[in-house]
Amino acid sequence: MQDLGRAVHFLARIQRMRLMSRRSAIAALAAPVLAPPVAASRLAPGPQQAAGVQAGAGRALVHGAPRPLAADAVTHDWTSFLGPTHNGESTETRLSRTLPPPLIWELPTGSGYASPAIHGDRLVYLHRVGEEEIVECLHPETGATHWRLRYPSAYRDRYGYNNGPRSSPVIDVPGGRVYTIGAEGRVHAMELETGRVVWRSDLRSAYSVRQDFFGISSTPLIEGGVLIVNVGAPGGPTVAALDLETGDEVWRAGDEWGASYASPVPSVVHGQRRVFVFAGGESRPPSGGLMSIDPANGNIDFAFPWRSRTYESVNAACPVVFDDKVFITASYRAGGALVAVRPDFTHDVAWTTREFALHFNTPIHRDGYLYGFDGRNMGDSSLACIDAATGEVAWREVPQWRETFTIDGREYEQILGTARGSLLAADGQFLCLGELGHLLWMDLTPEGYTEISRGWLFASRESWGLPVLSRGLLYVTQNARDLLTGAGPRLLCYDLRA
Repeated sequence: MQDLGRAVHFLARIQRMRLMSRRSAIAALAAPVLAPPVAASRLAPGPQQAAGVQAGAGRALVHGAPRPLAADAVTHDWTSFLGPTHNGESTETRLSRTLPPPLIWELPTGSGYASPAIHGDRLVYLHRVGEEEIVECLHPETGATHWRLRYPSAYRDRYGYNNGPRSSPVIDVPGGRVYTIGAEGRVHAMELETGRVVWRSDLRSAYSVRQDFFGISSTPLIEGGVLIVNVGAPGGPTVAALDLETGDEVWRAGDEWGASYASPVPSVVHGQRRVFVFAGGESRPPSGGLMSIDPANGNIDFAFPWRSRTYESVNAACPVVFDDKVFITASYRAGGALVAVRPDFTHDVAWTTREFALHFNTPIHRDGYLYGFDGRNMGDSSLACIDAATGEVAWREVPQWRETFTIDGREYEQILGTARGSLLAADGQFLCLGELGHLLWMDLTPEGYTEISRGWLFASRESWGLPVLSRGLLYVTQNARDLLTGAGPRLLCYDLRA
């Protein structure tokens, strides 16, 4: 992957020569990549409940209308992180393999790494502009604004990344509400239709939550009438469940591990509903691991320690649950472990490996194999396939290619690649968003990797957010300035309807 690193520096150098005023964006592209409440305040009915909420015409730039959905297309909402099945797999069908796909609309955004959540004619996105975090509610097909909520944010990233929120919105369809957590731990429960704030809470004041390395980054989980949050409070709780209606604490679990950057994942194991939390934040010595929790009462079945010994390290990839087993993985020389859950909800370790250490993107399990991008940095990343029965590497590839592009009328050619890509399983194959803004259709099998098609959506680093797929439309976040066009961060909607 040295060629990819040289290409990144080349793009930065070209941009520096063209526009010296863009030094901050170029430096971000050229710099080495690092790893990456008890009671809520209720608002009385009236104008103050909608304070900060704005409605009005959308700011999106519309490029066209999407194609009609095929009559037999299978579609779904995308109401939670990793999609409706909480594992990065989509059941949508009749998707076009032509890339790049038509751009339908784009919304200029501020900073952040969140992905949108979608239900019906409502798309909710969380980002930051200036000294405010903003919850945007848009129409998924047009980008028109339904409502917007603003509130102050003073978060500053300690490692030079942007200061925007990392956690993604989640939607409670039966309750008609959407929930967000900002980088400083401000929780908002809002009516999905109007944006009216139902309740709000501050994890910092309620639980003495610290900023940790990268602020509050774990996306909460709606499960069994509660909002499950990887709080990571000093001395506990590690996890807290908040009432969806009031924000009051319902239960708490754990007292040893801090908040990680992985999001809680629900699943049925041995016929019973469980939530798996991969915890572990900033601590000396580093600590963290996998917790199996009964969402009905917060009881912990087991806690399996798994964390790098490196102080500046993170647990960021979400647990992957299959066949009554849970796979967890972390970078910084930690690697992966497959934890087998017994019928009595104790556990065994099926295997461990140093050969599959994902930094922040969650791998996908399919037909007895795990697929994902191993590696801590851009230069050492690779796409790997792991036999889930044994932990052995079936194959390892470095997806890269020669890319030709034009700058100021002059044509250049560089070797580029996916680096630490994000995988989304859909329509029998895999979509991959590369770290430099490439979108690929891939065929991944135990025998190897085949590129089906590829397109370059934008040329910017930090493309770390998982793409969102709903009703044949693909939503991608560009989190840094485009080094070729100069376009700033955007939320982009593409038409994948066949």
